[in-house]
Amino acid sequence: MLTRKLSDNARRIQALLAGVSLEQARWKPQPAIWSMLEVIGHLADEEQYDFRVRLDYTLHRPGERWPPIDPEGWVMAHRYNEGDLTTTLDRFLTARAESIQWLHSLQQPDWNTTCTAPFGVIRAGDLLAAWVAHDLLHLRQLVELHWACLTQEVAPYQTIYAGEW
Repeated sequence: MLTRKLSDNARRIQALLAGVSLEQARWKPQPAIWSMLEVIGHLADEEQYDFRVRLDYTLHRPGERWPPIDPEGWVMAHRYNEGDLTTTLDRFLTARAESIQWLHSLQQPDWNTTCTAPFGVIRAGDLLAAWVAHDLLHLRQLVELHWACLTQEVAPYQTIYAGEW
């Protein structure tokens, strides 16, 4: 069920970026808030270097330390906002397809296998559930960016009649 949700979420993310111009993809409502391009760059890196890798370590390399990651630092270090939306989205979608293929290839994984992470003990099933939840956090973030961009684009008109955000 969670693997299907990962696949569904990839399509949702792709749909939220359909028709977005590069200018809009790079737009930030405030300097400290990620742009759509930064969100998708983050998701691509998380797909390649975080969830799949850490789940693999938990299931197949008990006792080994997870490789270090710096998701927030990578946003600036990898200069996501200078990239191309189509290329970055393709990188995410390709990595997600590889992850789903990898998940389907697992032979009777023990989702209760634990790993001691820097923040405490976590089960393989917790990691998989968090992977899906992580998508939802960033889907919400993409919708919020669409909203913020729209409210700026329609000024001096207001969107209050739509309801409270």
